Amino acid sequence: MNRRWVVNASPLIVLAKIDMLWLLEKLCMDIAIPTGVIDEINEGPVDDPARRWIISEGTRFKVRVRNVPRMITAWDLGKGESQVLSWAYVNKDYEAVLDDRAARNCANALGIKVIGSLGLIVLAYRNKLVADVTPVFQNLKLNGFRIDSKLISHVIDSLQEGSNT
Repeated sequence: MNRRWVVNASPLIVLAKIDMLWLLEKLCMDIAIPTGVIDEINEGPVDDPARRWIISEGTRFKVRVRNVPRMITAWDLGKGESQVLSWAYVNKDYEAVLDDRAARNCANALGIKVIGSLGLIVLAYRNKLVADVTPVFQNLKLNGFRIDSKLISHVIDSLQEGSNT
């Protein structure tokens, strides 16, 4: 539980849509949400659950990123992704919570640890916070999270094999 996460918009949005933002605080000891991520979420629909959360409970996790290093701006990512990666790059004890493939590629190139929304669900399952990942993954898909069905099957199979050993 000594994890520290800096979180991008996509995981916040999808977890809010399935009413599982509570997982963040259960799975890590420190959460950082850069202002650029907050700005991106606030540009969304007024009734978006992530937007409602970010202006209420989520404000306590707000961090300001002053400068984005050139090595990150060169990747031409969004404002939120760039600030998430900048925070994690400067604060080495933080892991970036990202779903965007280009941002994940940048993180890998810079040696930044990354976890995505699916990884959070798997971690919650392994920590017995979620009894079954299958309905959670289905709920993610129903709420617009783009994920390959083969990947979901592979993750579920791996978890089932792991529990049988």
